[in-house]
Formats: sequence, C-alpha cells, structure tokens
Amino acid sequence: MNILLVAATREEIGPLLESGVFGTNNGKRSTEQEDLCNTEKTKNQLQKPVDGESSFVRSSFNASQSNETAFHTLITGVGMVATAYALGQHLAINQYDLAINLGIAGSFDRDIALGEVVEITQDTFTESGAENDQDFITLDALGFGQITYTTHARLTQYSSRQAVRQVTAATVNTVHGNDTSIANLQQRISLQLESMEGAAFFYACQQACVPALQIRAVSNYVEKRNRDAWKIGLAIKNLNTFAEALLRGL
Repeated sequence: MNILLVAATREEIGPLLESGVFGTNNGKRSTEQEDLCNTEKTKNQLQKPVDGESSFVRSSFNASQSNETAFHTLITGVGMVATAYALGQHLAINQYDLAINLGIAGSFDRDIALGEVVEITQDTFTESGAENDQDFITLDALGFGQITYTTHARLTQYSSRQAVRQVTAATVNTVHGNDTSIANLQQRISLQLESMEGAAFFYACQQACVPALQIRAVSNYVEKRNRDAWKIGLAIKNLNTFAEALLRGL
C-alpha cells in the first residue's frame, strides 16, 4: 500500500516522523529525501514564527517503507494556495492508494474538546464568492464552480479501532478572530472546524483520483484571538499519538 501523509508544517507531524513508524530512517533526512522546490532561495525560505506558531520549510518530500506499506510525507506550507500547488505538482508524477492530511484546527463547536482528534469528511471554501451589499453569494451559487468537497473515503475503511468523531470544516485564508466575522459566517453556513488547507487537500486529491482522509486535532476555539487559551502542544501530541497508532495498523 502506497500512502502519502500531507501536513502544512513539519512541526505538526514532528513526533510522528521521529516515532520509528517509518522504519530505520525515523523520518530523518536521507538520500531518498528531496525538496520539490529546487532553487536554493526557495529551499532556504522560512516563514518566521507568528504568535508562537513554529516555522516551516516549504514543500519537502520524504519516503520510507515499513513492511508492505510505503509511507511518503509531503510538507506543503501553510494555506490553501501552497497546499494546492504542492499537491498538484506531486500527484501529477506520483500515484498513491491513500492520502492522509494531518494537522491542527480551530473549532466553532464547543462540544468538541480542545485536543480532540476528529475526522473531517466535508470541507468548504467559505470565502469563495462575491459580496452583494450585506449578503454573500457563494461561488457555486454564481455558477462558477464548486466550494464544498466531500471525501468518499472513511477512516473506518482502513482502521476499525481508530474511529473518531466525523465533522465538517471551513477552509479559509484569514483565520477568524473577530466576533462579527464569526457571527456572519455562522449565519450563512453551519460548520464545526476551520483550517487553512483542508478543502484544498480534498480538491487536489479529487482531481488526481486519490482516496483522501483528513485528520485534525483541535488546538483552539474560534473566538476573539486569545493565545492564552490555545492548546497547540496538546493538539499536536494527541494528533501524533493517533496517527502513529493508525499507521502501525495499516
């Protein structure tokens, strides 16, 4: 089985890369690893940490094999544009039986605990459309394309022991941190989580006909920006613990 693991940042899956699930390589750089961006300027370009969020290297790729399953990791960079570009390039020349997006997310739904691992089965580009005075017309309502993507793959197809709550999500360029903008979004569409990459991941996998799973852990609630309430460390810990158990069972 050929599996692609996709994350926006290396930090989100750092514990998994070091866990040994990938075999003797342990996720460390080897002769098999290559940067998809081949200019020195791009290779060395780092995003400075913002509000405690770690830096990342864009579009790096690593491959390793464990028993009969080959694991590959793709670090795309943060955001829907970086994700779509990196996946588009990579899936054009590589074939996979399954792609898994691993990351953290904010939650609109207070019934979901901070640190909880969930499976996103439907994701929407909520910003794609046009303003009409106080109203918002979605891109699909305008007749220009699709904004909501649903994966037909389900976690339970691959692991009966790793079932988690299934949720819906928004993919955004601007993470919500304002009471008014949060209320405006919730008035026109009811979603549970938000990230900056999920729908782009589903879109790219759909275009390449690759079954896709999106697994995220909740790091914060979507509210007026409150860094003191963030649980990024807990979310990453729980995400990686879950992912390691999942991959060892495949």
